[in-house]
Amino acid sequence: MDIATVDELLTTTRSVRRRLDLTRPVGRDVIVECLRLATQAPTASNAQDWRWLVITDADKRAAIAEIYRSVGAAYLAAAEANASDPQTRRVYRSALGLTETLADVPVHVIPCLAQRFDDGNRLVAASAWASIIPAGWSFLLALRSRGLGSVWTTMHLAKEQEVAEVLGIPATVTQAALFPVAYTIGANFRPATRPPVETITYWNTWEQPVGES
Repeated sequence: MDIATVDELLTTTRSVRRRLDLTRPVGRDVIVECLRLATQAPTASNAQDWRWLVITDADKRAAIAEIYRSVGAAYLAAAEANASDPQTRRVYRSALGLTETLADVPVHVIPCLAQRFDDGNRLVAASAWASIIPAGWSFLLALRSRGLGSVWTTMHLAKEQEVAEVLGIPATVTQAALFPVAYTIGANFRPATRPPVETITYWNTWEQPVGES
């Protein structure tokens, strides 16, 4: 295994919003290929209960985008205005921009779970998310390796039922996210600025970060 290539994939798979190519078609085959890789991710209790809804129909994408905008536009505009540092402000500005372009992103993918866990049982919920989150991230990594990009969004979940009605999603299914998928404009993504891991990692007990011991 080429460690350098793997490390580059892991450190440069970014949330892509502004650099999605809205004009280039995305073929069915590449989406299916990435989903096939995603389902190799670990799944809690071997449930294999992830489900994937791929939306390419323009009218349905527009309907989803309108729901997304109705939830997120005002919130993201306020969040950008109130952000205290430039990096966070840029993130909110980018997220706000997606509310205007989402309908034009050629493919929407909604990862789902074939169950509901609305009773507040934390163990059940954690187990469920432990299936869909690894699979969803594997999907995003597979996209990146093929020159496509996306971003893990959840804004539409505030109106999950409205999206379910647009797409015919059964009441027994939980939507986990929305991935807008397109080829990226350029491929020169870089690692993000993050705090040194020594300052946020604890060893054996929650007393002080390992970098301070």
